[in-house]
Amino acid sequence: MRIALPGLALLLFMLPVISHGQETEMQQLRAEFEALRAEYEGRIAELEQRLAVAEQNARQAAYTTSQPGSAAAAPAATSSSQSTAFNPAIGVIFQGYAWNYSENIDEYAIQGFPFGGEAGPVSEGLGLGETELIMSANVDDKFSAWLTAALALEDGEAVVEVEEAWVEATALPGGLGAKFGRFFSSIGYLNSKHSHTWDFADQPLPYQVFLGDQYLDDGIQLRWIAPTDLYLEVGGELLRGGRYPAGGAADSGFGSYSLFARLGGDVGTDNSWLAGISYIDSEALERPSGDEDEPFLFDGDSTLTNAQFVWKWAPNGNWKQRNFVFQTELFWRNDDGVYQGPDLSPSIYDVDQRGWYAQAVYQPRPRWRFGGRIDRLSSDDPGAVFADTLLGAPARDPRRYSLMMDWSNSEFSRLRLQFTNDETGFVDDQQWGIQYIHSIGAHGAHAF
Repeated sequence: MRIALPGLALLLFMLPVISHGQETEMQQLRAEFEALRAEYEGRIAELEQRLAVAEQNARQAAYTTSQPGSAAAAPAATSSSQSTAFNPAIGVIFQGYAWNYSENIDEYAIQGFPFGGEAGPVSEGLGLGETELIMSANVDDKFSAWLTAALALEDGEAVVEVEEAWVEATALPGGLGAKFGRFFSSIGYLNSKHSHTWDFADQPLPYQVFLGDQYLDDGIQLRWIAPTDLYLEVGGELLRGGRYPAGGAADSGFGSYSLFARLGGDVGTDNSWLAGISYIDSEALERPSGDEDEPFLFDGDSTLTNAQFVWKWAPNGNWKQRNFVFQTELFWRNDDGVYQGPDLSPSIYDVDQRGWYAQAVYQPRPRWRFGGRIDRLSSDDPGAVFADTLLGAPARDPRRYSLMMDWSNSEFSRLRLQFTNDETGFVDDQQWGIQYIHSIGAHGAHAF
């Protein structure tokens, strides 16, 4: 075969161009392949995270659906048996804030109601709130376990505390349930709820002064859900009594017990309600309150009765679009014993105190919520011997008014703005705060 000289020259000239074109096309294909692989790896990672969340939510689904407002009802005792994942589901809750007060809070106190436990105002300025590390899993076919480790800063030092560590029996018959370990008591409506689920950045006044913000203790809880159309739950707890409003782990470490009952149901497809009553009796041995360095110490019996009511509305039960929640709780406390403290010799103290709060939160559209809250306290006069101390009767009933607005980009993140007009002291205090709440990893479903 013969090739003309001009054609051969043209072919030799074009060879580098053809080779370069082929190499460029290969590079483009390689780049497209890498981009596609990165996209799928990211999608797989996202699906894996969603799967972990779904497995954790399934572990608590039966308990959640047993609450009023759910279409189905299942005993809470089987709440963990629904999950097929035996590896721990792990999640982390991040919280932080920026807070401002119009008055000096270094000596903040409520006359007649010295703080105990973890109660007290939010620290002023920028701060890191409590960070929670949560782990949960089925132990086997009859038990599940839950651990919450609280990571916090105290006086500038990192502190790790076992906040919750409990095991739940999941295979008891007849709607029975049992929990043992360290847990938040079921006294009241808000006490057992984690702080990242609160509608406001802080607890209402009755929780702060009567329960030390939240009553957490070691013990055993038994409960029963009745096989009825209406949701009916009754239960009781036997607790160590080592924490406020108890103290000193009296009666050889059996210093506190509680009883509770709740009733609820649905009204059509849009509304659901829950009402309840609870009672706790605590024996206190040198229970501290007030100033940490020079506290008041109480020895005696402390009883607290609580009544609660919650109403929820959402069109066709679809709470993600629009919803409205109203809730209120009333408290009656009696402390009967002996107080002693700074400038106070041991003196008999037998006083009845009351407190209540009412709040409403409205979500007009997805992501945005607006709410208001009123909380108030009142107390009998303990007598002239306490008149010049923090235990003396207040000149007026302490009260607060709070407004909040929050925005949630998803169920895992929330930003909140809150304003409170505090009328608990001799001078009214205006408080502004910004709070953030974010969670990663598995995140369990919330109860009613």
